[in-house]
Amino acid sequence: MVDAIRLALSDAMEEDEKVLVFGEDVGRLGGVFRVTEGLNLQFGDMRCFDTPLAESGIVGLAVGLAMRGYRPVPEIQFAGFTYLALDQIISHLAKYRNRTAGKMCLPVVIRAPSFGGIGSPEHHSESPETYFVHTAGLRVVSPATPADAYSMLREAIAGKDPTLFLEPVRHYWAREDVEFPITTEPLGQAVIRRPGNHVTVVAFGNMVHVALEAAEVAAADNGPDLEIVDLRSLSPIDFDPILRSVQKTGRCVVVHEAPRTLGLGAEIASVVHERCFYHLVAPVLRATGFDTPYPPARMEGHWLPGVDRILDTVLAVLEH
Repeated sequence: MVDAIRLALSDAMEEDEKVLVFGEDVGRLGGVFRVTEGLNLQFGDMRCFDTPLAESGIVGLAVGLAMRGYRPVPEIQFAGFTYLALDQIISHLAKYRNRTAGKMCLPVVIRAPSFGGIGSPEHHSESPETYFVHTAGLRVVSPATPADAYSMLREAIAGKDPTLFLEPVRHYWAREDVEFPITTEPLGQAVIRRPGNHVTVVAFGNMVHVALEAAEVAAADNGPDLEIVDLRSLSPIDFDPILRSVQKTGRCVVVHEAPRTLGLGAEIASVVHERCFYHLVAPVLRATGFDTPYPPARMEGHWLPGVDRILDTVLAVLEH
């Protein structure tokens, strides 16, 4: 996935000189995870450069550059540091098109290594999506595969929408055979990663892989046949594949790493209940993180939803 993101950035910069990449240590060092390695050498200090350690300044710079016709792709070193830029993202980046009655778009793509599972401390393993999906005017997406990382990032950079691009660090080194040119479903479209008949499991980012593993464990044990839906886009959410799946299975489990209360799963559960009420044979249940601060590294395996928690939730929905 790291290679796919780097290639997407390189290809976008090659095609459009207005695409700029910047952030903390993304220049000569190539970023903490070496995602931008080589871009400074390839495109120079004016196209790929380091910034001060000031997230509000990074996003503020991106807003100003976008107003001048550039396509900035700033990196926030970890998603937990986006909180320092909330005012710039929510009050300015997401609102400017509406504020100008559609006359000015801000095509900024904020890349943010996100989610847990790598043994990092608090603020380095955050799942901040709920803060941002509540923000009108901002697109929020999260790829789960290298192919999606490439195609979704290219589409986001080429588009008109300000976009928060949440990258699952736990799968930065996930490998996938892809064919060039890389093409996947459109940016805002959810996909079925695994067909099934008994329970619909909705996930995104890291949790897509955990859900797929849970499905394989269940199948190997002659358990329920799980259909896995990868959201890909968190705002807006493509509900059609979810609803079609639930109409077939009659049951639904939503999985995310973030704390349970008011997480993205609550919105998905609410919409499924509203629009699939007569197809449901059980209430929609959630397998999530806990309503606590993110734990120390040695505890995160107990905190994050794993195969066991997903399968326990699946069994609970089957028992209704």
